[in-house]
Amino acid sequence: MRRPPWRLVLLCVACGFCSLLYAITHSSSGNTEAQEPATASLVWRRGAPDRKHRCKDFSVSFWNPYWMLPTGVCGKDCFWEATFRYSLLKKHELDLGPMHLAVVACGDRLEETVTMLKSAVLFSIKPLTFHIFAEDQLHNDFSTILNSWGFPERFKYTIYPISFPSENAAEWRKLFKPCASQRLFLPLILKDVDSLLYVDTDILFLRPVDDIWSFLSEFNSTQIAAMAPEHEEPRIGWYNRFARHPFYGKTGINSGVMLMNMTRIRRKHFKNDMTTVRLHWGEILMPLLKKYKLNITWGDQDLLNIIFSHNPESLYVFPCQWNYRPDHCIYGSNCNEAEDGIFILHGNRGVYHDNKQPAFRAVYEALRNFSFGDDIIHSLLHPLELELQKTEHTYCGRIHKLFTKRLTKSIDDFSTRQLNVR
Repeated sequence: MRRPPWRLVLLCVACGFCSLLYAITHSSSGNTEAQEPATASLVWRRGAPDRKHRCKDFSVSFWNPYWMLPTGVCGKDCFWEATFRYSLLKKHELDLGPMHLAVVACGDRLEETVTMLKSAVLFSIKPLTFHIFAEDQLHNDFSTILNSWGFPERFKYTIYPISFPSENAAEWRKLFKPCASQRLFLPLILKDVDSLLYVDTDILFLRPVDDIWSFLSEFNSTQIAAMAPEHEEPRIGWYNRFARHPFYGKTGINSGVMLMNMTRIRRKHFKNDMTTVRLHWGEILMPLLKKYKLNITWGDQDLLNIIFSHNPESLYVFPCQWNYRPDHCIYGSNCNEAEDGIFILHGNRGVYHDNKQPAFRAVYEALRNFSFGDDIIHSLLHPLELELQKTEHTYCGRIHKLFTKRLTKSIDDFSTRQLNVR
């Protein structure tokens, strides 16, 4: 049957409009990285750090149309997504509010913490606000070092004393490592902070903090925090083989990098295995410690595993390259996502300071020795590449190119921003 001519005309107009919109959106975003101003947020790179993989996780259907997809999925390639989101994303692109980062430092962790903070400042785009919880004897040293960096427009900081609830302070202080459980009380102490990235002192950022911060925009309505799995390979997992308490998922979660919507944490009533009554964050911690203190090995991390095992809908799990540890390469590579590069390096078990994992130590020493104002390629990247070549006798050293793959991109972006500033 012959179709009416007006239908063909309407179809041609619709196809032409789609093609025009596709071309406009691509041309507006195609040169972002080459031409970005110093203060611009790289919304397409930052909002969807692993876009080519994330698109595979979602299918478009009647129940999951284009305009319902999470931010970052399919980017501007989707017609309806481009139509309904473009103005919202442009607004987000201009959001220059500070990112909040917290760390807890005790004992001999001053140098390690300063190196972590340096890596955060070096590559990040939006300004940072540091919340540093430290023993009293470290306060002056932190202030002296951070003030010497000399660019207050890039970051601000506040130093806090170590503090626990007075009635159980001694018990919390001795849990696992000194001061480690301080992180559990951040939502209760930093009451005016909406969202926060907590990291251990032995963290190194190999790409902008902005990129992991963007995961906050991907939280659904029930998610309050984001962490990476403790292990990718169950055969070498600790929790699934040895834990004597509940833990999240198949292999547990690692709390060395923890992104939190603290407003949601403070509001939430948590399910638990102690009472049928749901409890607030401040109400659940001590009862959990009393119940499981004889069964937990990793202290506060175990308590977080217990909490999220009963509230799995509250956790957003990000891939292992955002919390890459020696366990991911010590017996051979078992973090598949790291093939795109390591984004955040976590040198737990003291590997920055011994010879057990020389690849990790090489990255740490390269960033520790780098000074702001030095040529970043000749003073950081090239010396690091030479040192990593000497580590090929280890499993982690054999894949040393993964340690610099994303770092090289971050340095290129940093150099571009510096040129644009000039």
